[in-house]
Amino acid sequence: MHALRKNRPLRRVVLASAATVSGLVMLLALKPHTPPRIAAAPAPAASAGASAPGGAAGSGGTTGSTGTKTVTGESAQTRWGPVQVRITLEGGRITDVTAVVYPTENSRDQEINSYAIPELRREALAAQSADIDSVSGATYTSDGYRRSLQSALDSATG
Repeated sequence: MHALRKNRPLRRVVLASAATVSGLVMLLALKPHTPPRIAAAPAPAASAGASAPGGAAGSGGTTGSTGTKTVTGESAQTRWGPVQVRITLEGGRITDVTAVVYPTENSRDQEINSYAIPELRREALAAQSADIDSVSGATYTSDGYRRSLQSALDSATG
């Protein structure tokens, strides 16, 4: 006869209690993703194209006779944190796109953005617009990148 089928209810109670405690310990050991901080967003590094106070888009002036212009887009708030890009335009063409601010709070954010940011940069340079595809697995970052990029392009042309 099986050990649990004998007339020993105490053994069943002990095993059920041990299983419940083990399950609770494993459940409490899970570490959830840290929620984004809404009140304090990191400020971008100061430069000629840094954004104006209050998150409004700022634009650098034309430098030299080449028509080079650097513009920083507005910070786009995403579920995991703000995303902000800076573009360099020469003769009306996007020659560089730099992500100034993006989520890096934990190792998962760093892992996702280590491949997403360069891919979004390549897409923007190829498209010469904010009409770019999202990077699989980085939907929120892609959306924020697009919104900040469009903001920078609007500031550069307006």
